[in-house]
Amino acid sequence: MKLWLAIERLKANRENHKGKQQFLAMYSSIFGGITTDPAAMVIPIDDHMVHRGHGVFDTAAIMEGYLYELDQHVNRIIRSAGMAKITPAFDKETLRRILIQTASASKCRNGSLKYWLSVGPGDFQLSPSGCNQPTFYAVVFQDESPSSYSKGIKVITSSIPIKPPQFATTKSVNYLPNVLSKMEAEEQGAFAGIWLDNEGFVAEGPNMNVAFVTKQNELLMPNFDKILSGCTANRILTLAERLVSEGKLRGVRVGNVSVEEGKKNSTEMMLIGSGILVLPVIQWDDQIIGNGAEGSIAQALLNLIIEDMKSGPPSVRVPIPY
Repeated sequence: MKLWLAIERLKANRENHKGKQQFLAMYSSIFGGITTDPAAMVIPIDDHMVHRGHGVFDTAAIMEGYLYELDQHVNRIIRSAGMAKITPAFDKETLRRILIQTASASKCRNGSLKYWLSVGPGDFQLSPSGCNQPTFYAVVFQDESPSSYSKGIKVITSSIPIKPPQFATTKSVNYLPNVLSKMEAEEQGAFAGIWLDNEGFVAEGPNMNVAFVTKQNELLMPNFDKILSGCTANRILTLAERLVSEGKLRGVRVGNVSVEEGKKNSTEMMLIGSGILVLPVIQWDDQIIGNGAEGSIAQALLNLIIEDMKSGPPSVRVPIPY
């Protein structure tokens, strides 16, 4: 097949199979630049991230022309790369600059910026020894109909085995357990599955953290030592101190959470993540949480994180130079 024909078919495929997201810009270290043509947003099939899962990723939200918690997410992808034995294609400042430039080229003012570090292309072997060009990719996308979770949701206890801590604490592209957990929940009419760790304590959801408001009126999150340390969850822990000072919460803590405590000793339960922000849970398996209604603390935390995204300090908001 001629190259021009392949390109035309890539374009036609994009036009004929549009999803619920618009892909606005992509950076690829393979071609060393940014494209705004969705048909050109491709990566080599021999990239080990594709056929061996040897890659890591992260995401930053774009809110009203600012990148939210960019530095926190860049720091995390670099940590993940180290745990995955991936040498980043660029140093931290260059990665950061490329991400801001990609966001700028997209002209997106509200959306998401997702990016990946990989050992790169080379061959189809298991070992990355034949890969001599680490790669970096970034994509800005926007939901055509942004999800709005105004109602409380149901979750189930996932039967899919949780990742061992070494892999759960690394944000890698190996998301098959996460996908299967999400599918299992949807098949049972729930929003997500909740994982328990090897000791039976509450761990996390497939791509979000879990939090509770106890009957003692404390905000409680599971320890991060065996699960991914969520940037949004950590920010929520900081912002929640304001509710303590206002007398709306008695305290904020991180610790082991038993299923019994989560289900029956909680007045509120919520999921927390960059894609959902703060989402109230009103039912876990057959157990109604609290009084079965969305709680005031979840709403207050949602308001705080949205306010932070729109007018927070420079440490969490990086302006995009359009």
